[in-house]
Amino acid sequence: MNNVTTKGEEISLREILKPFSKKWYWFLSSVLIALILAVIYIKFTTPVYQVQSSVLIKDAKKMSSASGDFGVLSGIGGFGGMGTNSIENELEIFKSKKIVGDVSKKLKIQTSIFSREKFYDVELYKDSSPFEIYVVNEKEFEELPKKPIDFKVENNKITLSSKELKTDIVGSFNKLISLPYANIIITKNPKFIRKKVKNLELNDFYFTYSNLESLVNNLQESITVDLVDKDATVIGLSINHQNKDKGKDILNGISDMYNEYAILDKNTESKKTKDFIDDRIVIISKELGDVETERQQFKVDHKIVDLPSEARLNLQLVTESQKRELELDTQLELTNVLVNYINSPANNYQIIPTNIGIDSPSATSNISAYNKLILDRNRLLENATPDNPLVVEVTKDINALKGALKESLYKAITNLQVSKRDVVKYANEKDSKIQQIPYQEKLFRNIERQQQIKENLYLLLLQKREEAAISMAITGEKARVVDDAFVAKNLVAPKKMIGLLAAVALGLIIPAVFIYLKELLNNSIISKHDLEKLTRVPVIAEIPRLSRKDDELIKVNDVSPLAEAFRILVTNIKFILPKKDSAKIIFVTSTVKGEGKTFVSVNLSLALSSPKSKVLVIGSDIRNPQLQRYNPNMKGSKGLTEFLYGDVEKAKEIIHPSGFIDNCDFIYSGSLPPNPAELLQNGRYEQLLEQVKNEYQYIILDTAPLMLVTDSLLISHVADATLYVTRSETTEKGFIDFANKTIETKKINNVAFVLNDIHKTNFGYGNKYGYGYQAEEKKWWQFFR
Repeated sequence: MNNVTTKGEEISLREILKPFSKKWYWFLSSVLIALILAVIYIKFTTPVYQVQSSVLIKDAKKMSSASGDFGVLSGIGGFGGMGTNSIENELEIFKSKKIVGDVSKKLKIQTSIFSREKFYDVELYKDSSPFEIYVVNEKEFEELPKKPIDFKVENNKITLSSKELKTDIVGSFNKLISLPYANIIITKNPKFIRKKVKNLELNDFYFTYSNLESLVNNLQESITVDLVDKDATVIGLSINHQNKDKGKDILNGISDMYNEYAILDKNTESKKTKDFIDDRIVIISKELGDVETERQQFKVDHKIVDLPSEARLNLQLVTESQKRELELDTQLELTNVLVNYINSPANNYQIIPTNIGIDSPSATSNISAYNKLILDRNRLLENATPDNPLVVEVTKDINALKGALKESLYKAITNLQVSKRDVVKYANEKDSKIQQIPYQEKLFRNIERQQQIKENLYLLLLQKREEAAISMAITGEKARVVDDAFVAKNLVAPKKMIGLLAAVALGLIIPAVFIYLKELLNNSIISKHDLEKLTRVPVIAEIPRLSRKDDELIKVNDVSPLAEAFRILVTNIKFILPKKDSAKIIFVTSTVKGEGKTFVSVNLSLALSSPKSKVLVIGSDIRNPQLQRYNPNMKGSKGLTEFLYGDVEKAKEIIHPSGFIDNCDFIYSGSLPPNPAELLQNGRYEQLLEQVKNEYQYIILDTAPLMLVTDSLLISHVADATLYVTRSETTEKGFIDFANKTIETKKINNVAFVLNDIHKTNFGYGNKYGYGYQAEEKKWWQFFR
């Protein structure tokens, strides 16, 4: 079985981490830079605070207010106004445009004043601002400013400037200043407290302007309203703002404005009821006076006396019937009045008076539900049109409930009438037994009954009017403030610890990603380990990369890392060379040019040379000769080409001392032939080796690259061993596959790999080399080279 196959090895954790660990200084530098940038960012970022508040909604329910569930609505009544609202509705009301807009107007925050300070701009507000800006009016259809307006103050003179203004605008305190988009007045703030901002320079001011609509939209987006607990009716409000006092005023203002509107809504129903009762009292007072006058006149005209004693018992029964009939008449009168009120077109979508004395629980429940829907519709119409789907849905519910209410009232009237007929029938039966009672007494009883009805109705209306007045007087706030606006302990931005941790993370991630991508996209041999994974041919030497100041050639008694590497190569190559008396021929080749064949050939010859071992290097690459670059004076000398042509018969004529060390000779390539392949296979190359093999212990053939030309393969059969040179970060991994196939097909013999130009961090046995005599302790800055 051929021993030249590609190895599949399990990647160890150490190999995975090696590219990262050898660039440890990248991570250190990246983290330091990221931390410096993070500190700069934190220092120059304007602090943003989170302002929080919480309120308890006293009479809200965890239900949908548009559910139309009459069973639930029937349990909620009285003068509670907004009491039937669900907590979900209240969340939306808190951040509605109407409330936020009214708060903005009240606080006068269409303009914001800033001071340019050393690190960041600081917003000034109320007692921290030396000036106040009032917006007198906005100018419609004018383009709003996108950039801040600078203003300078000199005594009483104010100069406004901006890149968007064609010319500077000059004005003075307490005087109207006309801007292209609004008229404003700038005043000095009498409540300004310099100690509050004693750390600020307050030398460079500017302000920003927003119209009311855009300001409200921005505040709505920045205000967060949510339930503190899903099972409670406590609402949490929060806003992120650069100025703590301004954020507090906004949240407190929203809570106050919400209560104002809630109280107004609650009093609307009570006021409607009171007005209705007042109107009815005037009418009933007149009717009661008329009945009293009629009764008095009747007694005078008919001279009425007491009933006969024998009729007392029957009269008592009749009286009880009349009492019941009186109650029924009262209910009928009240019900008819309410029906007429509902049927009146003028009262469409108006509050229906409640608790006026109707003895019908279902009607009372439906009236409360109807009034609730009317209030909901009115609130929706404040921010929407009648065509809005929510308004249409509520209107539909109102109409349905109104029909149900009328139906229940009509049924009540029918029931009252039936009851009245029964009572009247019973009374008539008793009347038949007292036929002796004068006809005038009957008439008098009718008049007296009318008087009692009016009196009872009058007293009932007086009582209900007092109840309505009390309800209006004792109306309390709907939202109780649990926590006044306060500033949270931690900043929203910049978050120092998160910023520093993010900087450290980025400082680690960026070089890691770069190294990973570099490794992922790398298609070159880097280390001995990479080469060993791609072939089973042994790697017998690792040649270190030279710095600019290092000499390319080793010297006598040289103990440099380069010399040590070639001594290791000499030791290892002797194990693969056969034992024979004549010269041992070492064939040095590579896949493509630029991988260091000639460099390895020359230094190997210098390492092998000794008084006991003579070495000859033959420049066998006659297409692109490189050997003479180590001795430029020999460029025009005769060499291998001339011998192959037959111009030179004796090998000694083309052998030249290396000039670097004794016992080391070179045969240069000579002139460039037009037919190198034909020359190499004409037999003269073998004759050359025959002439010199007994004069030298080692013959090194510096040949052409195998992939580019076929020249080297024509003479590869003469080699005792083949050194296949690869170069770190240059030789592509695919070239090793070519090398493996060339070896498998026996085109080159007894092969071993040499990995050239390895960076010190990629050595197979660690990052340190130069054992012993020249090993020096590195300074700290040398680790970054």
